Amino acid sequence: MKEKVNITIHDLAKELDLSPSTISRALKDHPSIGAQTRANVQKLAKLRGYRPNIMAVNLRNQQSKTIGVLISWINRPFFSNLISGIEEAAREKGYNVIISQTTDDLKIEKDNAKTLYDIRICGLITSISIETLEYPHFGQFYRSNTPVIFVDRVPGDFQGQKVVIDNYQAGYDATTHLIEQGCTRLAHLGGSLKQGLYKERLRGFRQALEDHNLVLNPNYILNGKSLSREESLVLATKLFEDGQGPDGIFGANDMAGVCAILVAKKYGKTVPDDVAVIGFNDDPICEIVDPPLSSMYHPAREMGRICVKRILDSLNKNNQSDDLSILTTELVPRKSTLRIVEIES
Repeated sequence: MKEKVNITIHDLAKELDLSPSTISRALKDHPSIGAQTRANVQKLAKLRGYRPNIMAVNLRNQQSKTIGVLISWINRPFFSNLISGIEEAAREKGYNVIISQTTDDLKIEKDNAKTLYDIRICGLITSISIETLEYPHFGQFYRSNTPVIFVDRVPGDFQGQKVVIDNYQAGYDATTHLIEQGCTRLAHLGGSLKQGLYKERLRGFRQALEDHNLVLNPNYILNGKSLSREESLVLATKLFEDGQGPDGIFGANDMAGVCAILVAKKYGKTVPDDVAVIGFNDDPICEIVDPPLSSMYHPAREMGRICVKRILDSLNKNNQSDDLSILTTELVPRKSTLRIVEIES
């Protein structure tokens, strides 16, 4: 006969002829239970493969020490760094983290949000899907007083705590850097304008051109969705179909920047002399591509740590945090743009 798969406290109590409450306290090393009894209970629990029912514990306590993370792509460097910051900060405070991926699919985002809600996480950190334009699936958390922190991709018209960077200023700084290297025909490869961060990076790009009295070529502003490799290659190719192409390209992520370099080379262009290229995020790929890609550093790990602090502040009723945290970015110049200024050794 097969052994019972899910061993419960009641099974252990029956086998040892003890009450379930005694078993429970013994498993928690409660001093009210004798040392020998605790040892017997814990030995049997290990032998039988007993595991506590975390969901049941959460139901009894009305809260867990688990923070839910709902993001688009776990395998992208920005999100990997964000998760690292979240896990570091959570672990320091004795909290666990459960991570759920949406692959930029709104239905999956809704389903996964419901699952995280059902297991009674103590707080949610989320970077919304590209397609998310309405937010009723987050309302369940607010109704149960479960804090929600939106990070990076945040809803523009939905109230809540948000942790972002100054995307406008970052876009402005990236474009200004290209202009300072002598670029005059500038192009922008952007993501979906359904999301505020891509709108703001484009706004910064436009403003930098205006402030430097440069003409904006509408054919050099191309927007995709999430700027995957395949999508970025298609967009970058369109920039050079007129025979001349831009002499400076600002990609709204590093994949767009890398693809711009690859396509420029395919068209016989030298980077950075014929066309300078800058990306966004400062992913590891920036140092692998030839020439190394200039980028705007995106403080993902720090953002993750701030999100956890916001969760814990909310749980502790510490309302000192503002509703909006805006972090700054930093230009990381490399050989893909440096026509005039040499890299310091």
